[in-house]
Amino acid sequence: MRDAVTKQAQAVAAWLQARLMTGGRERGDMVGWVLITVMTAALVAVLWAVLGPQLRQLLEDALNRARGSIPS
Repeated sequence: MRDAVTKQAQAVAAWLQARLMTGGRERGDMVGWVLITVMTAALVAVLWAVLGPQLRQLLEDALNRARGSIPS
């Protein structure tokens, strides 16, 4: 039990030292995140353009059924 606590304390100390040496800032792959965001937006735009009318009709039918109306 004591060895496990010692190992955990050493791991925390190593993590703290690494954080202090980097100034507490985490550096990430900004270009990768921008690329993922742009690709996701492009995918949504393409799907919306292709499936927009079908999705609109599907939503209207579902809402009409929920209200008790018969879809036309």
